[in-house]
Parts: sequence; structure tokens; C-alpha cells
Amino acid sequence: PRLALTIKLIGEIIGFPRHLSQHVGGFVITKGRLDELCPIENAAMDDRTIIEWDKDDIDALNILKVDILSLGMLTCIRKSFDLIAQHGGKKYSIASIPQDDAQTYDMLCVADAIGVFQVESRAQMNFLPRMKPRELYDLVIEVAIVRPGPIQGGMVHPYINRRQGNEAVVFPSKELEDVLGKTLGVPLFQEQAMQIAVVAAGFLPSEADQLRRSMATFRRMGTIGQLRDKFINGMLARGYENAFAENCFSQIEGFGEYGFPESHAAAFAMLAYVSAWLKCQHPAAFACGLLNAQPMGFYAPAQIVRDAREHHIEVRPVCVNTSEWDNTLEKRSDGALALRLGFRQIKGFREEDAGWIVAARGNGYPDPEALWLRAGLSPAVLERLAEADAYAGLGLGRRDALWAVKAIKGNAPLPLFNDKIEGEGIAEQPVTLPAMHLGQEVVEDYVAMRLSLKAHPMELLRPAMTGLTAHDALPEVPLGPMAQRPISVCGLVITRQRPGTASGVVFLTLEDETGVSNVVVWKKVYAQFRRAVMTGRLLRITGHVQREGIVVHVIAHSIEDVSHYLSRLGHPMDDAVGITQPQADDAPRSRTQPRAMHPRDQAKRLFPSRDFH
Repeated sequence: PRLALTIKLIGEIIGFPRHLSQHVGGFVITKGRLDELCPIENAAMDDRTIIEWDKDDIDALNILKVDILSLGMLTCIRKSFDLIAQHGGKKYSIASIPQDDAQTYDMLCVADAIGVFQVESRAQMNFLPRMKPRELYDLVIEVAIVRPGPIQGGMVHPYINRRQGNEAVVFPSKELEDVLGKTLGVPLFQEQAMQIAVVAAGFLPSEADQLRRSMATFRRMGTIGQLRDKFINGMLARGYENAFAENCFSQIEGFGEYGFPESHAAAFAMLAYVSAWLKCQHPAAFACGLLNAQPMGFYAPAQIVRDAREHHIEVRPVCVNTSEWDNTLEKRSDGALALRLGFRQIKGFREEDAGWIVAARGNGYPDPEALWLRAGLSPAVLERLAEADAYAGLGLGRRDALWAVKAIKGNAPLPLFNDKIEGEGIAEQPVTLPAMHLGQEVVEDYVAMRLSLKAHPMELLRPAMTGLTAHDALPEVPLGPMAQRPISVCGLVITRQRPGTASGVVFLTLEDETGVSNVVVWKKVYAQFRRAVMTGRLLRITGHVQREGIVVHVIAHSIEDVSHYLSRLGHPMDDAVGITQPQADDAPRSRTQPRAMHPRDQAKRLFPSRDFH
């Protein structure tokens, strides 16, 4: 409704009746009926429609298109503010949070930014300690400069060298100093590119706007030659050196890949600061808000939970007697806040079922049968809760809970599983099920929720994998390829990146029980170990450490896919992931057995990564 009202107001301001329809992340506004102008079709999502025209076609017809971003971080921020207020804090808004908080900027300077809007990627977290932001405009530059456009335009290294005092800031004219002064002589924003064209190359404002529009279509439309000649000749005519003019245009040309308007960067920087302030000053509320706004960002819930625990936040498991659909905060005896995982973390669980659990809970459920009788859940839902270990608060382990759930069939309890057999008064003999070892518990946690609070897989596998360096020990490793001997690290792959600006270089982020490490895979190494890099879920990397300040990279020499080690934690190799162990229950099984899975495929399902190519 707010969105529709906004568009309606835009139409009233423009001054003629409008019809709107969603189009590739934005809205198209036309004078008449849109369905009389172009085909409209249903989108994949409910209650969404799209048109088939490209945005450039819309522009050629002089139809107004408004892009409206839908950002998951806005949801996270709103939910975080609500959580703070619910637990005795102030009722904050984006406009009312304290500005220029020194502790927040201190946190960003050491790249403690998991979950922070726009600065949580590997590249941004490597750039933050070099940038050392101390005010909001530093964040405006931060979110704008680590982009394909500025990188391809050769703007990153000149800017950071000048900011760190390693390179003098020199302007060839007063006019360019006025345009580029606040970005240390480096053009970072679309507005600056247009101003350079006007003040240094003699473009008319209308021609500068044409340059802005052409930035994204240089290669596709073939306009680069005409604009290049006009731009360079204009600068030469005004006394600028040819090398400087060529460099200016090459930097502007970088915007053809991706360049930010300054206003866009400023809006993003504000959200980056707000999310960083929440992480710094209200870490429990921010972590809870992040989990409740998923899917979003670079990191899966497992990494968000790990980061929260590293910040001394107690994370409590899903429990049928205390959890709600969303993740919530609970007051501890010492006054601090703990994060209680919600039913939303259970894979495949429905919000409707969570609602029934909460509505019928009363003073709590003593056992799964009470949950079934009072909440009216199906045995399949009760079993899913058991697989997620949600009955642990009742004193029932996974196998005991599954055994109890298997006794619930149909519309009434089976007499066999009542306390006494009807008419005989003979109590059923207690059943003692074999205990699950920690590795099995961890695997079952990942099967059910994609995370575990019990242990990290690498913590269990490390004794069987000799010669490894823990990730938190990398800052102390001798530097350079000529060190005494290469080091080896091992961890779950949580992100893969192969940016187009990196000339074939692949960046991996690995996680073990001590933290994360960033791995650089050069093009030749990638060609040799391509399969392991792109499909492995648990990788052993041998290489040397490269360090600049607190930024640490492992430069890969060789890569080994050791995903098969994950099968040692729990599931046998001939069993499908997610099927309960036969020894845990006596329920009849289908004659058709699932196809045996390769250890690599099994690991891929259990421990998925977030890949950005």
C-alpha cells in the first residue's frame, strides 16, 4: 500500500493520470492503459506482473520508469529496532540513532563487519582496514569504490595511496579540484564524470547527460569512439596533457561496467552505518534481526550464529516450549540478552505449524504426544521437530524423541504405546536406544537446520587431519613464499567469488572452529584444481600467507577436496542425507532404497556454500 501510494503521488506531481506495472525491479508509468501498449504477463511470484520490454526500449518511447529497491537490510533494521524496544531499550529509528559513534567506526576499522550492509563481502572487509573510516562520507566512498566500475577504471589504488599519504594529491586545474577534491582527485561517482566533461572537456550539460546515459551502453551501442574523441579533444583544447585526458576517460569508462551516483552511495552508506551501529551497540538484537530477515547477504545463518557467539552472545537451541516462529531474545539471569532460535530455522517447517505450537503451549508440553493432542500437528511435523532436536528441553534426545513420535499414528495413540496395555495392566518394558555420538548430532543438526550449536565439523575432524594451521593462527604465520615451509589450512567453503574484474582469480572463504580465512586462487592454480575449487565443500589448501596490516590471505599452491571426511561424522555413505538412522526406530521402510550418494554430493547438500560468480 505504501508503495502504491508513493507511485500515485509521483503521478499526481507529474500531472497526468498514470498506470503502473512492475518491470525488472522497478515501475513503469504510462499515460494510458499499459495493457493496450505492451504485453503483460504473470511473474513467478504471486501477485506480481511484468512486461517484456527492456528498460532501454522504455526509455526510447519516453515512458517514465522508476526503480524502487527492496532491501532485506531495511527489514533487518526494523526488526532489530523493535527487539531493542521490546526489551527495555529506546524506540530507535534510522534518523534517531547516535551519529559518529566512535566504537562503531573502531569496529569497522578492524573489519568486524559480518552482516553489516554493503561492507561484509571479502573485498570490502579487506578494504576497511586500509580505508579506516571515521565518518559517514568515508562510508559513502567505501561502498562506491569497491565496485566493478571503479576497479576496472583504476581508481582504487590511487585513492587508497592518497588517503594513506603514500601519494600526493595534485590537481591540474582549480576547476577539477572543485569537482574531485572530496574524493582526493579520483572520479568515483557518475555526477563527477558529468562535471569533468563540462568543466574540463567543454561538454554542454545536455551532452554530459548523454555521456551519463552512455556509460552503461558504451560497448553494446558502439558510442565509445565518438564520445572518446570529443572528450579527449576537448581536454586537449583546454590545456590538459594527453596522458591525463586519456586517464580521465579510462576512469570514466569504468563506469560502463558499474558506477554509483553519489546520492545512491550516500543512501547505502547510511544503512551501512546504521547496521554497523546495531552490530556494535546491540549485537544480540542485530543478530536476531539478521536471522529473521533471511535470506539476504553473503553469509548463511550458520555463519551469523558463529559470529554472534564470538561476540559473547549466548545462542539457545530451538525448543518446543520456548521458541516462536521468529528467532527471539530472552533475558538471562545476569541481565544480558540471549538469542533463542526459532522454528523458522528448521528446514521445511511451516509458519502455520509454529503458530499452532505457540497458541496451544500454555504452561508447556511435557512430551511429543501432548504437543500432538493440543496443537493438532501431524506426526510428520512432530518428526521434523525431533530431527531438529527441539524436544531436548523436555529431556528427550533425538532418538528418544523419534521413538516417541513414531508411536503416534492416526487419530489416537496406539494402545501398545500407552502406559499400560488395555485390559491387562502390564507396563511396557522401557526401551534403551543407543546413544548418538557428537559427530552424528552435528550432522543431524546440519541436516535439519544447516547449523549446529554443539560443535563445528572441523573441530571433530581435526584430530584425523594432521599438519593443519587453525585459521585464528594465520596472523602469526611467517610471511612470504620463501618461509620455512608452506602451511595448510582446512575448512568448510562458505563463499566462492569469481568477479569479472579479477581476470580469472577465484576467492574462497573457508571456515573452521576458530574463524574464517580468505584464500586467493590464482588463474593457473584454478585451472589445475578447478573441480576441487568449484565443487568441494571441505577443502584443504596448501600455500603461503600474505599479510598487510590485519588483512591476511592464504595464497593457494595446491587444493585438495576432502569433502569425504564429512561422511565420518554421521551418515553412512550408502544412506541418503536427512533419512533417520534405521537403528533409531523400528518403523517399516520403503522397499525402494534411495540411490547411494557420492560423498561429495552428500557434503554439498549438508554444507552448501554461497557462491557469487
